[in-house]
Amino acid sequence: MPRPSAAQSIDDKPARAGGLRPIYDLVAADFAAVNALIPTRLTSDVALVSEISRYIVESGGKRLRPLLVLLSARALGYRGDAHVKLAAIIEFLHTATLLHDDVVDRSELRRGRRTANALWGNAPTVLVGDFLYSRAFQLMAELENLAVIEILSDATNVIAEGEVHQLANVGRIDLDEPQYIEVIRAKTAMLFRAASHTAAVLCRAEPAVADALRDYGELLGLAYQLVDDWLDYAGDPELMGKNAGDDLAEGKVTLPLIFTLRVGSQADAGCVREAVSVRSNAGLVDVLAAVRRSGALDYTRERAAHYANAARQRLEVLPSSAHRDALDALAEFCVERMI
Repeated sequence: MPRPSAAQSIDDKPARAGGLRPIYDLVAADFAAVNALIPTRLTSDVALVSEISRYIVESGGKRLRPLLVLLSARALGYRGDAHVKLAAIIEFLHTATLLHDDVVDRSELRRGRRTANALWGNAPTVLVGDFLYSRAFQLMAELENLAVIEILSDATNVIAEGEVHQLANVGRIDLDEPQYIEVIRAKTAMLFRAASHTAAVLCRAEPAVADALRDYGELLGLAYQLVDDWLDYAGDPELMGKNAGDDLAEGKVTLPLIFTLRVGSQADAGCVREAVSVRSNAGLVDVLAAVRRSGALDYTRERAAHYANAARQRLEVLPSSAHRDALDALAEFCVERMI
């Protein structure tokens, strides 16, 4: 199966901020090195392990998390090559969580392609996810940087807790916004945070700079997840690579639903409660109408923009460079997906 290049995995559209292509082009050589490294670390004596690993890793996607590593390192003037290995580690960790997520959510479609669990079953998919985690930790050991290992180990633990927390919240109509933000901070934003933070630590950045990049990654991750929440009720399924209302069918109460339950009319809130309780998107049309009437889409957009703008402000401590500008543009692009 041919490996997609970074350019094949990104949004080529020239909309608004020029799409992501100019950002990726800035670190094209680094991405080529990452893409060359990844398949060499997916080899296994067990053929099925290699087959599933390559399928999910090479299935496309924007690869924003490894991009954060590369941009952050270059924004700090890094001239070594360890950031390439770090970017691959982040991609392996992310891919492992996707494999496990799809099994838990019983998903059959991701990025417009069938999920690994739909093709090979749950047991092999979970075990290959474990293989990717172990490969990531082998690469961490090769970095010989205890501070980086500590950050990534802690992040992996928090992400696992976030997954369990999200599962425990399925069907909870009493979930409020602060509780939900904590869930997505752990489940989604933590790996964004680890990506930019470990890059700064690898570069031996001053504490204030490392903290700023850590915060940038976390805030960007929160914005990114809220945009995904918005897209689930307002986006184009063909662009998302999944079906509209997937979160609803899984009983996930995300911010658009939380807001509708809180401020929507009695009828609209009741519509959402019923849909969540039956865990089906059969009533999606009615729920979409309720979400729109409540103003939940506008509110979710505002909250995503708030976190993206906060992320951009944290970049002010970095020296001026094209790579810092690219990090700024990345946060802007995140929000522009909702336009």
